[in-house]
Formats: sequence, C-alpha cells, structure tokens
Amino acid sequence: MTNPVSTSETLDCILSHRSIRRFKPEPIDVDIIHKLVDAARFASTSNHLQCVSIIRVTDPQLREQLMTYCSNQEYVKSAPEFWVFCVDFQKHKQICPQAQLDYIEVLQIGAVDTGIMAQNVLLGAESLGLGGVFIGSLRNAMAEAGELLKLPQHTLPMLGLCLGYPDQDPPLKPRLPQDSLFFENEYRPLDESILAQYNAEVADYYRERSGIDMDWSRNVIKSLARPVRPQVLDYLHKQGFAKK
Repeated sequence: MTNPVSTSETLDCILSHRSIRRFKPEPIDVDIIHKLVDAARFASTSNHLQCVSIIRVTDPQLREQLMTYCSNQEYVKSAPEFWVFCVDFQKHKQICPQAQLDYIEVLQIGAVDTGIMAQNVLLGAESLGLGGVFIGSLRNAMAEAGELLKLPQHTLPMLGLCLGYPDQDPPLKPRLPQDSLFFENEYRPLDESILAQYNAEVADYYRERSGIDMDWSRNVIKSLARPVRPQVLDYLHKQGFAKK
C-alpha cells in the first residue's frame, strides 16, 4: 500500500518552494485572484478576529513609489501582482470603541495572523503554477508606505508579496536540518558540527547561484549585529500599538 504522505501534492508543493523574482508579463486571471483571496480568508486566525487586510496595488505610480521604499527591488514594480498584507484592527475599533489595542499581545496576534494569511496565499499560488516572493523590506519605510496606502490608525503594513508566472528556475535554498529546529520535550542549543556542515552547504549555494562568498552564520551576523529598523517603534506607537 502506498504511503499517502509520500504522494501528497500539497507537501510536494511546499517542499519545492523557491522565491521567484523574475516573472513573465502574463497577467493573473481574475478568477485565480479571487481564489487566492479566498485562500487568505480561510487562513487560521486567532480567536476568529480576522485582523488582516490586503491591499492589491495596481496603480503604476504607487508601485513605483513602493519600490523605492523596498530597497529598490525592481520586481515590486514589475511583477504582475503586488499585494500588501496589513495588520488591521481598525474594523475591530469600529465594532468595539473601547478595544484595548495598545498591548504588545495585540500586535503579536496581528503579526502571527498576517504571516499565516500571507503564507496561505503564496502556497495557494504555487499550487496553481504561480511563483512569488515576500517583501519584508516594506518595513524599511513602514510609516511612508502606510501614508501612501492611506492606512488609518490601528493598521500596519507588515509585508508585501509579488506574484506572477515564474520566468526563472532557481535552485532550492538549503534549510537548517531537522535536528537543529525540531526537538522532543526540551530545547537543544545549536550543535557546532551541524552548524559547520550547514554553513558549508549554504556557502556552496551562494557561490553557485550568485558568485558571492556568504554562509548562514555570516548572513545572521549581517542581519542582526546592528539595530534592526529602529524607526519602526515610533510608527507602531503612532498607529496605536505596542505601548504596553
């Protein structure tokens, strides 16, 4: 009898994920867009709060401006679709004016729900032959992006998503082995020998893909050994979040 896990199309899709940054000019059919919005709508959500909204950006001038906010990543402008996923407690404030939205936990709920919804959309897109890439650099200019998209208080632009039909076939990026992230009963620190082997694997990937000298440890240091978007906190407070 065939093991159903070994033949799952869903798992095959998940395990073949690559970020796509070059797209064919072919537009995405409106019926597919509606299906992807439904994939978003039916994502898991904490306490049924459904505290995420999506802004589909079709105006070329807005796309151009957003590209400048996103480290000038050209595909923000050129991808057939660019969606911005927003934490959205504005609708909840309308329903419940006394809602206490300034607690850190509210922001955590919104951030978790946003990530779940965005991943649902990308996985659904990939299952239909599309590709995409998340744009976290949207938070480089979070306040400016929020103003551009006319976001009211109690909302936040958390990440973007480029979607389209792939015009490239990049290799899979190596991931940490299971023993480094999946534990039983208690946490285990990172094993140095496993880390060394993984660094070598990632270095080979970057060398073959981009001709650059980089491994995972150096990427972590590059990303985290400095202030990480310190300007975000003021915007969170302005929007009514993370005050206590």
